Amino acid sequence: MRRVSAGLIRLLRAAGRTAVGFSAHAGGIGLLTARVARATLAGGVAFADVVKQAYEMGLQSLPLVMVTAVLSGVVTSQQGGYQFTGSIPLYVLGSVVASSVVLELGPVMTAFVLIGRVGARITAELGTMVVSEQIDALHSLGRDPVRVLAAPRLLAGILVTPLLVGIANMVGLFAGLVAARATVGLGPESFLYGARLFWHSWDLLYSITKAFAFGFIIPAISLHMGLITRGGAEGVGRNTTTSVVFMIITVLVTDALFPPLFLN
Repeated sequence: MRRVSAGLIRLLRAAGRTAVGFSAHAGGIGLLTARVARATLAGGVAFADVVKQAYEMGLQSLPLVMVTAVLSGVVTSQQGGYQFTGSIPLYVLGSVVASSVVLELGPVMTAFVLIGRVGARITAELGTMVVSEQIDALHSLGRDPVRVLAAPRLLAGILVTPLLVGIANMVGLFAGLVAARATVGLGPESFLYGARLFWHSWDLLYSITKAFAFGFIIPAISLHMGLITRGGAEGVGRNTTTSVVFMIITVLVTDALFPPLFLN
């Protein structure tokens, strides 16, 4: 009985520490977002900095996003064709690929690409600047690190992610169409007929809305984790790893919340 009680106490303590840590991080991200919004509305964010970050986040991430989209469309088409052969009209494959890519795979796979390529980089960059006292140097020069470093990255993420998701959706659909023709002999006309048959006008807006949410989540978490880095090079590595884990979990939880909140 004592062992059970001790185990339960340890479990409750761990849950309490997790809840406190989550609340602290959520509050920090909220305060950071408020400071970014205040700097943006005051006109203190340089447009050139936003364009530079948008280029690094968007254009340089585009090849990997397109590769991921092609593979998503091809795999979805192949799996659907295998399941539908002989039992369901093949034109339904067009609807399956369109719905899977637009509603789920396009936004989520693009978010994962940005987490690995952009989110980890932002955390490591800002964490290195913190431990090497470059952030303190900005303060001593009277420059706000949130306005100079955080705001351009957050704004660029919100602007660029929907564009990347839109491109991923189109590339994934085209790849699914080609794969359907190559694997099960489904022509483009039948594929597009099936895609249009079960298409809802809300689907594209749903996908882009999800992209805006991911475009905010990824830079916000990475910026927050970078700015609270402590402990030298070891702290940079530790916070970068923690940041990636937080971003993946938050993206998956947000993705799971979208259907009951918006599709119903």
